Amino acid sequence: MRKPLRGSSAAAHRGPMPFVAWTGALLAVVVLVARTPVAQQKPLHLNPVIAKLAEGRTAYGLNTGDLSLVNARETARAPVDFVYVDMEHNPLDFPALHLFLMGMSDKGLVLKKGNLQPNVALFARFPPEADQSQWVVKQALDIGLHGVIFNGVDRAEQALIAVKSMRYPQLKGSKYYEPNGVRGSGPANATWIWGISGAEYDRHADLWPLNPEGDLLAMLMIESVEGLDNVDAIASTPGVGALFVGAGSDLTRAMGVRPGSPEVEAGFQRVLRACKTHRIGCAITAGSANEVAARVKEGWNIIRSTVPAITAGRALLGEK
Repeated sequence: MRKPLRGSSAAAHRGPMPFVAWTGALLAVVVLVARTPVAQQKPLHLNPVIAKLAEGRTAYGLNTGDLSLVNARETARAPVDFVYVDMEHNPLDFPALHLFLMGMSDKGLVLKKGNLQPNVALFARFPPEADQSQWVVKQALDIGLHGVIFNGVDRAEQALIAVKSMRYPQLKGSKYYEPNGVRGSGPANATWIWGISGAEYDRHADLWPLNPEGDLLAMLMIESVEGLDNVDAIASTPGVGALFVGAGSDLTRAMGVRPGSPEVEAGFQRVLRACKTHRIGCAITAGSANEVAARVKEGWNIIRSTVPAITAGRALLGEK
């Protein structure tokens, strides 16, 4: 059988043409990307709560004490943006928290979305006060959490300690050097959960909104009269991402009044004004769909409730 000559039509179709076609397509993609204005290439936040807050939208979430794998899988696909595990009033169980977070890992969602941002971020609240919890914070973040809720923050000094505990020591000349962090480096479990390299984790593992590219959220609970008196100083601490009044039961007791007293609602509104003034997140618990809608209209942009109340409340607001 006669062999085709080198460079003949038959050889071209059988050999180099597919490579040439592939190369041409790749060059076309490169040229298209190169022509895309940098302003349109928004960085992807791996924390869905921060992604919403950065866009001026409301984040909705749940809390749980159930660390079963069944609940982890259900929570990962719930129609919410976050869940926080209450370990202030429940046992401090890091192995269970780790397994819960691994159970929330959803490869099907990654394939569907085409990126590594989960639908539901995991936060946790721990027993020590903010100025005693550095070791707890370190372990929680190294597991792979997206944020920490600090209870009992009464003063700006405590807020600063909380912020520093969540940040790595910064490089000289860093654009966001202060408040410089004290977190030790050892995030192997976190990089596995987040699905990124150590270098990428270093870039994402900083506090928003102090660092606009950060994907960790420091949320501080205001639960006392002293905390209310210092709320502006606390909210203005660089690195604080949100204030949280919770259900208000601790604040109610601190005020020495009964639940539902007008003094408590006045305290809530003081916290809301501080959040708006300093442009940080403001979180509250809402018990019903009507309350969800009412709190969002007031300006609260992080709402903790139940799935039925959130779904119905969003419908009242005209949200999808």
